[in-house]
Amino acid sequence: MTATDSLSVWLHVRREVDWQYAPALRRVPPGCDGFRSWCEGPVRLRDPIRAERLLAAHALSLEDAARRAPLDFALLAGWQREVLAATEAPFRMSDAYAKAGRERYGLTRRTQADFASCLRETNDSDIPLAARAARAYLDVAFFHPFTDGNARAALLTLVHVLAREGIVLPEVGPLQTTRYADDPAGAADLAALIGVLNRRRTRVVQEPQNTVF
Repeated sequence: MTATDSLSVWLHVRREVDWQYAPALRRVPPGCDGFRSWCEGPVRLRDPIRAERLLAAHALSLEDAARRAPLDFALLAGWQREVLAATEAPFRMSDAYAKAGRERYGLTRRTQADFASCLRETNDSDIPLAARAARAYLDVAFFHPFTDGNARAALLTLVHVLAREGIVLPEVGPLQTTRYADDPAGAADLAALIGVLNRRRTRVVQEPQNTVF
C-alpha cells in the first residue's frame, strides 16, 4: 500500500494556517549569528567537514540576501552544492521519503512549478516575515527537492529569508525539531518560535533533537 502523499497534505495545510498571527520581528543590536554559532559548536564537534561546508553555504546565502537575489531553486541548488560538496544538486527525479518512510513526498509534472511558486511567496510583504520564513522552511522540508541534505537546505532557506530583511537569530538550535506535514498548529508554532528567538539577547548552543542533518 502506497503511503499518503505528504506533500499534497502539506499544500492543503499550508492554505489552512492563518499566517497573519505570526509575530512581528525587530532588528536587534548586532550580536551573535545563531547559525554560525551552531556550525562552530555542535556541528563542528560531530563533523568538522560538515561544519565547513555549511558555513560556506551560509556565506553564499548571506551574499544572495544582501543583493536581494530572487529565491528560487537555482539559488538553493547553489547552496546545496556547497553543503554536499557536489558539482550538481538537481531536483529529485522520484518520490522522496522521510521519517523512516512514514512520510512520502510525491513527484508529478507540477511539483517543480509548485515549489517555484511557493518560493516566490517569500516576497509577499502582506504576510509577516516570521511566517514567510517558517513557511519557506516547511516548503523545503516537504517538497524535499534534493536527494540529500533537505533539512540543512530548509534551515539555510529560513535564515536567508530573514537575512533579506536584516534579521539574524541569536540561536537556531530550538528550530530543529521534527516537523510533520499534517500539523497546522506546528506550522504556526514555528513562526511563533522565530519571534521568540528574535527577542533573545543571549545564546545557548543546543544539540538539535530528533532531526537528521
